[in-house]
Amino acid sequence: MEATMAENKDDIRPGADDQQITLIDDNGNEELYNVLFTFDSDDYGKSYVLLYPEGIDDDDDDVQIEAFSFTPDENGDASAGDLFPIEDDDEWNMVEEVLNTFLADEDMQ
Repeated sequence: MEATMAENKDDIRPGADDQQITLIDDNGNEELYNVLFTFDSDDYGKSYVLLYPEGIDDDDDDVQIEAFSFTPDENGDASAGDLFPIEDDDEWNMVEEVLNTFLADEDMQ
């Protein structure tokens, strides 16, 4: 899937609720995703966004979460433009660790 945000979407702000991104696949099909959360990594000098498909029930245990890096603007926001795939195994492991911590914290609430 090509990770391109649609031009008409709002900025993504860390901690903002109900943010959505439209991803466009290689065939030009648009798919709507919700922002789960964003975070920064000092180790990699990047910002990350984790997304899940719109329309997923809260009770659904098999939710595929997509993760991308992005370059924030001077305000720390991501706006319409490209998201970048995570290609390094160590970087993936770090993202998975952050996600697992987030999910564990959510389960405790």
